[in-house]
Order: sequence, then structure tokens, then C-alpha cells
Amino acid sequence: MESAELIAILHEVRDRVRARNPQTSAEAGIALPDLLPLMHARDAAVGKVASIGTVNPRRGGPVNWLVQAWKHLAARALDWHVREQVEFNRKTIEALDAAIEALNATNRALADVASRINGATQTAADLSTEFNDIRHHWSNWRVEWEKKLAANEIQFLRSVADLQAGFQHRVDLMDANHRDLVRAQHDDFLTALDHSNVEIQKRLWGDMERVRMEYERLIHTELRLIRQRGAGLVPAGELAGKPSDLPAATIDYARFAERFRGSEEYVKRGQQFYVPYFAGRGSVLDVGCGRGEFLEAMREAGIPARGIDLSPESVALCRQKGLDAVTADLFSYLADVPQASLDGIFCAQVVEHIDPARLPDMVRLAASRLERNGVMAIETPNPECLAIFATHFYLDPTHMRPVPHPLLIYYMEEAGLGDLHLHRLSPALESMPALASLAEDFRQAFFGGLDYAVIGKKL
Repeated sequence: MESAELIAILHEVRDRVRARNPQTSAEAGIALPDLLPLMHARDAAVGKVASIGTVNPRRGGPVNWLVQAWKHLAARALDWHVREQVEFNRKTIEALDAAIEALNATNRALADVASRINGATQTAADLSTEFNDIRHHWSNWRVEWEKKLAANEIQFLRSVADLQAGFQHRVDLMDANHRDLVRAQHDDFLTALDHSNVEIQKRLWGDMERVRMEYERLIHTELRLIRQRGAGLVPAGELAGKPSDLPAATIDYARFAERFRGSEEYVKRGQQFYVPYFAGRGSVLDVGCGRGEFLEAMREAGIPARGIDLSPESVALCRQKGLDAVTADLFSYLADVPQASLDGIFCAQVVEHIDPARLPDMVRLAASRLERNGVMAIETPNPECLAIFATHFYLDPTHMRPVPHPLLIYYMEEAGLGDLHLHRLSPALESMPALASLAEDFRQAFFGGLDYAVIGKKL
């Protein structure tokens, strides 16, 4: 009884599904999947499920009754064994029904999509028709516009040509009346102007040359007077009894340095290279301070520093700048400085002025005044660079002999300095651009830096 009711319910569900879900959509023009074979298979499976536990009928009689009784008894005895299988079969049928329902929903969605595509296609066709109409209208309008534009252009060019012809006619009449007069006046004016310009230029250059010579003589005289007065600020007895290894200058050395070494600003920019090496120092001595470029760099960096120099004019110039400088011979001054009392010594463009026999003593004396880890930097012309002999070295009459850097490094090592570093400075290429035509390796070997510096620390 239960199986018959289940079959009836399944048939009713099948009919309802078929009525609600058509198998094809002729309107959409898309062939949808046919689900009838799947439903027939499902119905066959349902029939098999419904027949589980039933007994095949036989003709009546005692034997049939016994056989039927035995079959019913066996079926009831095995009911516990097939119960799970029956439940599984029913769940499978339910899953199949759910799959059929999902496929039907898919068919409906496809039919809706096809309908929308047909609608969009119709809309696109309408838009294409409208666009073709607009393009046709635009083509006609453009043809008419180009015709009108060509006609207006022709009319405009004719008007311009008429105006130009009238203007040219007037110019020709005016030129015919005044051409000769203007040409004559113009030639006379240019001739007079040329003679006048030549005379004016000659007088102007002559006057400027005389003024320049007068100013140079005046400036030279005034500078010498100022230096002589500045030198008077140093007591005459300050140098008494102190030997000097640097020859006394018989020239205006301040003017000499300005002309051949460079301006104070140029030298000061070069001295900035040494500032990081003396950063954090508390007592730095500049041996041969000159115009005080290194002392100014130290002051700007907040590093205490003082200087010595043999030139009273240079020391006076340093004092006018507010720098700590005295006139002194380096050997005498260093001999009076307590040992290990300095933590930095700077010496630029000095060692080439010292007697080569006394140079080791100078390096050793300076090193003995440095405390442990004190810094010493010595700068001098670089004899490796051949250009130094053709230009700078022999310009200074007080130079004695160039110092090769291996020799200076040896002297510094012997004096107890270590961590020595060689720096080649002032590339010759900057002041002699013609060296750029040489091969790179050859130029670096023989025309490298015009100066070099050796920087080390007291061990």
C-alpha cells in the first residue's frame, strides 16, 4: 500500500515538473537539454524501490500458500538486513529529483538569457539603423560645408590679392619718389658714423688703458703700504734669536700667493677636504698658516686651532680676521710646545721650503708633540705629476726641492705615525685641459694630482 502511494506521488510530481518546465524554447532559438530520458530513468528506479520487500504472486493452492508464507517469513526475517539499502535507495531518488529540479532551473535561466539576447540584438539593430541615418546626414552636411568653405576661401583670397595689389602700387609710387634721396642720405650717414665710431673707439680704449694702468699702480702701492703697516703690528723682538729654515722672502709674498696659488676663497674650498679628519679635536696647530684659510675652516667647523708662520704680513692678516696666529719659526715653536699636548697638526705647502737634511727632524719633532691617536696631515707639491715642474713648483723662488711621497711616508713612519693614507689632490686636468688628449692610464701615472697629502695618526 505504501509503495503504491509513493508511486502515485512520484507520478504527480513528474507531471507537475513537466508542466512547469518546457523542454525546448523555440522562441529563444536555443535548444535546451531534454530531461525526459532522465525522468524515465528516475521512474524506473522509483518502481524498483517500491517493489523491494514484495513477493511475486503465484497460482492458488496449498503449495502456493506454503511458498508464499515462506517467502513472507524470509522477507520479514531479512528486513533488518536490507533496511539500510532501502533507505539509501530512497535518498538516491531524492538526490536525483533535486538534480532534475536544478537542471530545470538552468533551462529556465538559459531561456531567459536567450530572450534578453534577442532583445539586445534588436536594440543594437535599431541603433545601427539610427547611426547609419546620422552618418548619411553628416556626410551630406559635410559636403555642403566644404562647398561653402571653398567658395568663401576663394572670395577671401581674391580680396587679399586686390588689397595687396593696391598697397604695392602705393609703395612703388612712394619708393620711386624717395629712393634716391634716402639712399644718398643713408650712405652719407653711414660714412660719417663709421669715421666717428673709429675715432671714439680709439679714444675710449686709450683712456681705459691709461685708467687701468693708473689703478694698478695705485692698488699696488696701497696694498704694499697696508702690508707694511700690518707687519708693524708684530713686535720687532719677537723673532730675535730664533733660527729660520725658510729663506727670507724678498718679494711681496701675499701678492705672490694671491696670483700664483689662488684666491683665499679658492684655497679655502680646497682646505675643506681636511675638516672631517680633524673633527672632534680640541687642540690643532697649523704649521705655516699663511693667510689663514685652514684656520677659518676649523673655526667654521667649531674646532679649536691656532697657527704659526714666518711671514709677519700673513700673521697680521690672520689676526685681522680674528684668528689665533703668531709669527714664529716652526722648529723653535715646536721645541717649546709640551710633548703630547696637541691632538692635530696640519702642514700645507711647507715641507718643500725646508732644507731636505732637516725635514726628518721636522717630522719627528712635530710627531713628538702629538698625543696618542693625534692626527697629522702634510700637503706638498706632487713630483709624480710632471706638470708641476712645468707650471707651479719653480714659480716660487723659496722652494728648495720636491718631496716624493714614498720618502715622506717613510719619515712619518719612522716618527711613530701609522694608519697612513696618501691622497692625490688638485687634478692637473682641471688647470690644463689639453691633458685630456692623453691616454687615461698615462695621464693618471704622469699627470695626476698637482699636490698630494699624507694623513696619519700617532701610534
